Amino acid sequence: MGVDVVLPCLDEEAALPWVLGRMPEGYHPIVVDNGSTDESARVAGEFGATVVYEPRIGFGAACHAGLTAATADIVCFMDADASLDPGQLPRVASPVMTGEADLILGRRTPRPGASWPLHARLGNAVLAGRLRHRTGAALHDLGPMRACRRADLLALKLADRRSGYPLEMVLRAATAGWRIGEAEVDYLPRTGRSKVTGTLRGTLRAIGDMRRVLTGRGDGA
Repeated sequence: MGVDVVLPCLDEEAALPWVLGRMPEGYHPIVVDNGSTDESARVAGEFGATVVYEPRIGFGAACHAGLTAATADIVCFMDADASLDPGQLPRVASPVMTGEADLILGRRTPRPGASWPLHARLGNAVLAGRLRHRTGAALHDLGPMRACRRADLLALKLADRRSGYPLEMVLRAATAGWRIGEAEVDYLPRTGRSKVTGTLRGTLRAIGDMRRVLTGRGDGA
């Protein structure tokens, strides 16, 4: 059974060789170029990835473009900046493949050199706590590595096209009665600066997007 792996990508030319070179057998990468100004798309193609172009800037827009391009029954998502090891994708995909869970998130364990600023870690912990209270799911991290069934995710009709997409996925999955769980994955030093927590503007934008999703105001467009 093959698995498609959606990798939202914005100027990750330097990270992609390591990421795509460690993709496990049976896991096919779909790199979604979300407005890169470097050679990300060329590098992705050279490593055998399916390249999708999404001109509408936004994490959710890139994820949705990759999801609609996927054809496998099971789809994974992960960052393309080398902060996560593709070799650990089976940890999150296996419970979905065996029918033990409907959505698995990778719970990140920081390794030496990992860039996870204190403000981002605190915000993530608070958000995870709110999700546990609201959904009943035993979550400790709103991790970017995750796995679920493609058709079921499409049926949720996620509307956010910015940084609220991962949060909306969990909320709608819980409302739909999905079995949601976690699997531990390593959090590594990323290549380049984070597009979200690496800048104050990016952090504030992400907070606003997630607040909008939590309160049900707007679609994050």
